[in-house]
Parts: sequence; C-alpha cells; structure tokens
Amino acid sequence: MIVLLLPALVASISGVQDLPPVTYPKLAPTAANAEGFVPKGWRIESRDSGDLDGDGLPDLALALKQQDPANIVANKGLCGDRIDTNPRILVVALAQRGGGYRLAVQNHSLIPRYDHACAEDWFASEGVTGGGMEVVRGTVRIRLGRFMSAGGWGMGATTYTFRWQQGALRLIGYDYTNVQRNTGEMDTQSINYLTRRMKTSTGSISDDAQKTRWSTIPARPLLTIDQVGNGMDFDPDSLLGKR
Repeated sequence: MIVLLLPALVASISGVQDLPPVTYPKLAPTAANAEGFVPKGWRIESRDSGDLDGDGLPDLALALKQQDPANIVANKGLCGDRIDTNPRILVVALAQRGGGYRLAVQNHSLIPRYDHACAEDWFASEGVTGGGMEVVRGTVRIRLGRFMSAGGWGMGATTYTFRWQQGALRLIGYDYTNVQRNTGEMDTQSINYLTRRMKTSTGSISDDAQKTRWSTIPARPLLTIDQVGNGMDFDPDSLLGKR
C-alpha cells in the first residue's frame, strides 16, 4: 500500500524514471564450471547446486549481476545519493555426464532492476526482509523481499519455487507474505501448483488468531520462469487484489 503524500514528496521518492539501457549478453552454451557462464563485466552474486533434473548429478543455479559503473545513477530524491541499477541474470546449468555443464535457463525478467533508493534491494540477502536464491530438494527457490524506508508501509516477501520439468524451469509454488507496519494487518498466500491447493490467511501482528481459507485453483499448464515475468509485479489471477 502506498501512502498518500504531497505531489512534490511523491516525485522526490519515485525512484529512477529512465533506467540506463542494457544489452543482455548471450551466455556460453556450455562451460566447464560456473565461472565459464559469467560474461565480461558481470560477477556471480549468488550460487547454489543440487540435482535439478533427476540424473544424480549436481546442477548449478546462479544469479549474475552486471558491474557497469554507468548503471549506478544519481538519486535526486530521498534515501541516498546513488542507485545501483545494474541488472541480474538467473542461470540454471545442468551437469553433463562427461563433465562440465549445459546452459538450460537464462532469465533476466524475474528479478527486475533495482530502481528505488527508498526500497531495499529486493534480491539482496541482507536487510529487513531479505531476498536470495537456493536449491532445495531438487527445486530452485527465488525470494524477493519488500521493504521501503519511505513511500510505503507494506513489508514482506514473495518466494517462487521452480522445478525443472518438460525441458523448462516451471513454477510449482508461490508464497506471498505482507505486513502493514502502520496497522499491523498481515496476510499470506501460498499456492501449490502441483496439488492446485491455495491457502490464504489474514490476521494481525497484535493478535495470534488468524483466519485461514483453503481453496482449489483451476487446472492449467505450469508457467515457465519466463512466463512469470517480473517477480515484483506477478499477481496470480489478480488474487492479491482480492485479499
């Protein structure tokens, strides 16, 4: 929820209006190790490994971040002088029997570019809510945190759980939490796309009692990571607006 503010103040905390243009590199189709998938001018920000395709070999999940000074821009509003808008790429590379890895996923839409000095970097692991990536029981989990020091009361996180299936990384789980710091209202939403069960809970941080509702979602093909799009905007069937 965005607080109603005077127009001048809204403009001062609105973040970067025009992000510096970025050309995303094409990653190597194969590599001997994780570093072989890192283009010049990028670095590995986060990495984890585990068997994602069920062949018994440890696969790679990487988050790459560009290191271009041109993407660190001046902030004319609140919450700091500069904003690091360098983009990220999510990578999944599958291990090969003969050694090395094969590129399976290259996605730069799920983690949007950081563009608001008053918001915590949604993918960074430090901070109030924290984000990040991990491989858990054959799945890749991406967590995007939400916290603003000015311009909004809501805080929480969205976690996406993906599984390698039918030649793509597909969404099998969605978990959303939110707390309104001004009112204490809290709500969660959890969807298991394999069982088609959805759990919705509402309550308050001042009261242990919560109202929980279970429902069944319609059967439909599992979305790929590219079909999910921007992970900060994704709202399955506009469910968040119906809380």
